[in-house]
Amino acid sequence: MSTLPRRYGDSTRTLKAATPPAQPGRPVAPGPVPVSAYHLSADESAELDTYGRASNPTWRQLEAGIAELEGAAEALVFGSGMAAVTAALRVLVRPGSVLVVPADGYYQVRRFAAESLAPLGVTVVEADHAEIFEAAERADVVLAETPVNPTLDVVDLHRLARLCRGRGARLIVDNTAATPLAQQPLACGADLVVASATKALSGHSDLLGGYLAASRGELMAALARERLLTGAVLGAFDTWLLLRSLAGAGLRYGRQCANAQALATMLTGHPAVRSVRYPGLPDHPGHSVACAQMQHFGSLVSVELADAAAVHALVARSDLLVASTSFGGMHTSVDRRARWGDPVGDGFARISLGIEDTDDLLADFGRALG
Repeated sequence: MSTLPRRYGDSTRTLKAATPPAQPGRPVAPGPVPVSAYHLSADESAELDTYGRASNPTWRQLEAGIAELEGAAEALVFGSGMAAVTAALRVLVRPGSVLVVPADGYYQVRRFAAESLAPLGVTVVEADHAEIFEAAERADVVLAETPVNPTLDVVDLHRLARLCRGRGARLIVDNTAATPLAQQPLACGADLVVASATKALSGHSDLLGGYLAASRGELMAALARERLLTGAVLGAFDTWLLLRSLAGAGLRYGRQCANAQALATMLTGHPAVRSVRYPGLPDHPGHSVACAQMQHFGSLVSVELADAAAVHALVARSDLLVASTSFGGMHTSVDRRARWGDPVGDGFARISLGIEDTDDLLADFGRALG
């Protein structure tokens, strides 16, 4: 379990999570371990690193840091968030299982469940943030996402975990939008955390990665075996890049969350904005739950503009905004979600706040909205 005192702030925690213990004669930060042949020893039972797909020291350093931040005993890194979540589902569901997936969350997860698991005899139930509690009453595995991407609705994890535990169901929580800096699902009772590290933890928009974290040894052993056999691994250089990025995640994410709160407050009541969704706003339906289970309200703000043209005009008139479908990077970005098939209006936009100076960002939005 976590050893860093909770009195430490996010920047201290992320810096320590990315930094190995000091050893004389060793560099302050390790470099990437190439995927190459390892020298073998005569003591075959004592070898740890023999092949890059099985283990390497760069993975272990990153995984130890992520486990620390998630409050987990162990973490496993994968080549992407989808690689991580599909590994979890393949391990936990069986023919005859009932699996609940978010109807309002990341659409690729629903596609994987419908196209790859349902044909194997898994009953897939799609439930939104409000329906998930009823659906969990008859599930073997529940996958929850909170805050939900892109609507930013909030699921009460303590309530859901009690329900799942009471009937022996496994609860997986997608922590991508919140990050472990804002929310620790294991502390709320979840069995397993999954997240895309492509987003805020890496923060530089230059790599793909994902991870799983838990404190159940037998579960993590099964997931490690799945990763080994499927080869859904994170490359050594991307691992090193993510480890490098992790050290500054507390600073970046703190600014991103502050920018998100300021922007959501500014846009509330703006004549060009029909609605604003952000868990940090007191009138958000999930605000009280977010206050109970989140340390920050996140770096995403979703808004409803008049139509698709209004979203495109916002980006075109801005000096700071970029159009991008990923999120969590250092630049503030806008994504019109209806283009991907999300069940939202044509003018629905998810805004991922970057690290720009808050006053500059608010002024830029004011000019761009007119």
